[in-house]
Amino acid sequence: MTALLEVDGLTGSYGSFTALHGITLAVQEGEMVAILGANGAGKTTTLRTVSGTIPRRGRIAFGGRDIGRLPPDRIARLGVAHAPEGRGTVAELTVMENLRLGAYSRPARAFRDDLQRVAAYFPWMERRGGQQAGTLSGGEQQMLALGRALMLRPRLLMLDEPSLGLAPIVVQDLYRIVRTLNREEGLAVLTVEQNAMLALESATRAYVLEGGRVALEGSSAELRGNESVRRSYLGY
Repeated sequence: MTALLEVDGLTGSYGSFTALHGITLAVQEGEMVAILGANGAGKTTTLRTVSGTIPRRGRIAFGGRDIGRLPPDRIARLGVAHAPEGRGTVAELTVMENLRLGAYSRPARAFRDDLQRVAAYFPWMERRGGQQAGTLSGGEQQMLALGRALMLRPRLLMLDEPSLGLAPIVVQDLYRIVRTLNREEGLAVLTVEQNAMLALESATRAYVLEGGRVALEGSSAELRGNESVRRSYLGY
């Protein structure tokens, strides 16, 4: 069966520095997959190569179509939404303007329906649509980044460190919503996460990166039982 996302022999670079060294991974339709690893392992770079925001080589296919040479806006229009590390909201814009920005590739007539769908998960966004995004709490900004990504109506949602710097109760609420989207709407999710325990509880499969290469891959249950993963990432 052809995966929704297929990556093979992928490299990614920043100038003369190569951060990824030929990684291979896949995400099936409706699957939730995690990418784990220490700082500098290549996790964020993996998402950036898929979304086309840094130079890359190798095969990237989405829905059976080669997207390795497409620019970021074309990749987004195909249904790949990327919520980057560090919230990714435009602080000077209002909540509603950020949501409209997320829907830039959608037909104008669909905006109201898309907004109601997002508001069902985040009711406060519609009520506080005129509030400047930069005045929101860190947790609210992360929720807005997720809501903006969902306005694209993606087939694949890529989340980069969504729990970074957030209170545990906010993180649990965020992942509850992501799991609901995955389970009830069939949204495929590829998440980069420092909190390995949380990631393995949420995802069905995971990849562990070391030095820009895939060191381990398997089901979440298998990786939770792997001694090196337990010692390095789970703390027991």
